[in-house]
Amino acid sequence: MSTPPPSRLSSLRALKHRDFAFLWGGAALSNIGTWMEVLALGVYVTKVTGRAEWTGGVAALTWLPSILLSPLGGALGDRFDRRRAVGIGALVQMVLAGTLAALAFTGGLTVRWVAVISFLNGCAVTLFMPAFSALIAVSVPKEDLHSALSLNSAQANLGRICGPALAALLIAHTDIGWVLLLNTFSFGAVMLSLLGVRGAPAAVKPASTEGLWAGIARGFQVARADEALLMAMGGTLAIAVCIAPFTALAPVMAIRVFGQDAGATSMLVTAQGAGAFLAALSAGTLADWMGRGRLLEVSLLLIGPAAAAYWLSPSLGMATVAVLALGALYMLTLTGLATLCQARVSGELQARIASLNSMLLFVGFTVGVWSQGALADRLGVRPVMGGAAFGFLLFTVLLRTLRSRGFAAYET
Repeated sequence: MSTPPPSRLSSLRALKHRDFAFLWGGAALSNIGTWMEVLALGVYVTKVTGRAEWTGGVAALTWLPSILLSPLGGALGDRFDRRRAVGIGALVQMVLAGTLAALAFTGGLTVRWVAVISFLNGCAVTLFMPAFSALIAVSVPKEDLHSALSLNSAQANLGRICGPALAALLIAHTDIGWVLLLNTFSFGAVMLSLLGVRGAPAAVKPASTEGLWAGIARGFQVARADEALLMAMGGTLAIAVCIAPFTALAPVMAIRVFGQDAGATSMLVTAQGAGAFLAALSAGTLADWMGRGRLLEVSLLLIGPAAAAYWLSPSLGMATVAVLALGALYMLTLTGLATLCQARVSGELQARIASLNSMLLFVGFTVGVWSQGALADRLGVRPVMGGAAFGFLLFTVLLRTLRSRGFAAYET
């Protein structure tokens, strides 16, 4: 019996589910505001301090809380009403964004304030994002999970496309405060979208005898006992350390390497988002055609060379083309690894496993972006970042030798 050809629209299957469509739309609008703020603050810190170490360090503060809080966020997401948790998280982030806007309009914005609020925002994201990830996972049937996670990545990268361009335009003609104010209002989209969610279970009741800390421990035990989960999480950590810093250090590439300004930073961030967005729209079709495990394996093998090509590009135009490909591969690898993790466990454990995978991503990113920024100030941007990319390629070649014990499980 022949296998039917994959549908060109298979990547969009998850959007036919009402709850997912509401969640996707609200998050997409909010992420446009978030990426407006990311670009504005990255340019602000880079120009004020003139150091890649500060740019990377402030970005790292957003993810630093995940070292301690991710397992707690995952346990809470599996224990309590997920819709309410996501709403509380959006409200907290709205208050923090509003504080930044107020400081900018009153002339009180400093790098220290940016650092403090970035850290607090990281705490909110770490505690409440696992609930959103689990809500996404249960808003679609299992066969549409890859489509849902790919589209979730697409909306995040749609923010990368639109947000930086809007931020650069506003910075050029007004003030950074207006960028921060628009981000404040954007969190209202998440709150409104939650009102439309009806069918997805708000929470999965834990066993009555299982306490909060026991629930956290069980998440670690499940991850440790499953070899496929361990391989997926190891891949996430390696990407976070070696590759992911390119997402935060675009201002360094534009300003320090090419001697440009906010417009060039916007071009690089937007190109990355465009690559990821296009990859997300085609991920389902590619997975149907190649198989999810094979798609993940190929993406892992190509992302290191793509990152090296970006950091070693001799011109802004070539860097823009390279980061377009890098953004696509970054999306495909992280989505593939996240799908593997979510597909391996029951709904009762999805928030905890998502939080552990996110914890490794955030911890690795924190270490990678700060250390690469610091080394770049001393040894040069291109040698440090390019070296990290080649290091990841060596890791991937090693990981590929374990394929029979890891990626094969992805197809089941």
